[in-house]
Amino acid sequence: MFEDRKDAGRKLAKSLSKYKGEGLLVLAIPRGGVEVGYHVARELGADFSMIITRKLPLPANPEAGFGAISEDGSTFMIQDSVKWIPQEVIPRIKEEQKREIERRIKTLRKGKPLPDIKDRTVILVDDGIAMGSTMGASILLCKSQEAKKIIVASPISSPRMVEKLKDEVDEVIILETPLNFRAVAQGYLNWYDVSDEEVSEIMERK
Repeated sequence: MFEDRKDAGRKLAKSLSKYKGEGLLVLAIPRGGVEVGYHVARELGADFSMIITRKLPLPANPEAGFGAISEDGSTFMIQDSVKWIPQEVIPRIKEEQKREIERRIKTLRKGKPLPDIKDRTVILVDDGIAMGSTMGASILLCKSQEAKKIIVASPISSPRMVEKLKDEVDEVIILETPLNFRAVAQGYLNWYDVSDEEVSEIMERK
């Protein structure tokens, strides 16, 4: 287990050390991925920012999702979930999440655009990967922006998700892949929800 997100980020950075010095760009998925990504970027001497991607929540169960949308509109759908949703509600849900993305860009990234991704090695970081939809949408954005290489890095995920992601990117680095994976929180001794204020404070350390 990881003590907290700081501990997880430092351990993740060690597994990514071969990329040090490549003009790296680390993009964290907020909110939970920001502290992990900050420590990865710091240890590797990489440029650091965040990529704003939002889950598309199921109408009847907002804690679950049928996909995700990233800040450039790239949309990842979980086919097994989306077929059970009335098609007419999908555009409304996407618009709601686009508005939240705009709010987060203004609040968390202070309105700054994403750094240039074209022809760069990009490491996408989250504090854990469950359904994989927000990571999937982030990968699509990096591909559309013509990243040279895309690496997915996270402290914890399921073995099944790791195998799925391997088909989409150049490399997947996951430190813990428990067979009984149920939730990202099970990998951390100190788990808590991250606030906008904490994300802003981390971004100001850069």
